[in-house]
Amino acid sequence: DADSTLYLFGTVHVLKPDTAWGSAKVDAALDSASDVWFEISNPDDQAAIIPLIQQYGVSPATPLSSLLTAEELSDLDTAAKAIGASGAQLDAFRPWFAGLTLSMAPLVKAGYDPNSGVEMVLKPRAVAAGKTIHGLETLDKQIKVLATLPEDIQLEFLRATLSEFDEAATQLDQMVSAWATGDVEALNRVAVVEMKTEAPHIYDALLVQRNTDWADQIQTILAGSGTGFIAVGAAHLTGEDSVQAILAKRGVVAERQ
Repeated sequence: DADSTLYLFGTVHVLKPDTAWGSAKVDAALDSASDVWFEISNPDDQAAIIPLIQQYGVSPATPLSSLLTAEELSDLDTAAKAIGASGAQLDAFRPWFAGLTLSMAPLVKAGYDPNSGVEMVLKPRAVAAGKTIHGLETLDKQIKVLATLPEDIQLEFLRATLSEFDEAATQLDQMVSAWATGDVEALNRVAVVEMKTEAPHIYDALLVQRNTDWADQIQTILAGSGTGFIAVGAAHLTGEDSVQAILAKRGVVAERQ
């Protein structure tokens, strides 16, 4: 608006260390901002996750072995062995946490590294430049997105992770390729449409509800003044329920640079 400029930049949270990304436009946008927003303000604070996992991620009273079929438990054990664990070691995990843990395994094996994710590069740059860092969510709230899903939906997420285990790295390769080349249509097809079609409850929880919340916050930020840079997962910025689409329905129009 007249006294505010906000840049939206789609990120990928895990990348291969040699993935080329960024541009002069991204650098200029970041440099021009006094304030930077990430999904959470502390994406680099692994220690903060531990107590939350202990609180929301384990349930010894309802082990996975009481929720899954024998065939699914076999698949769980096979997937767990890929990360040097076993199905028995994951048995006390709640379904959402088991799914999240196993979703990372094939990616790490394929060379992806959370420490090479976009936020892990941008945050130190922003801090070094003296910019104010904000989070659109707290880590607690972010974990609750999955942890508060009904158990049957959590199991749906875990089963999908197990069924796609062997293809997960290839799917992320496709997503990163689309993202790195700015192919928004391909990104939407790979990262969003499939989730919306195959896991609508997960799609609603991970994308629609959070995008709506972030759009609310962006409108509040716009009511102030100055220049801000907002970096969130690229899947939030593509498709018919994207942050920009929600804002457009409210008369706030984003222009692609």
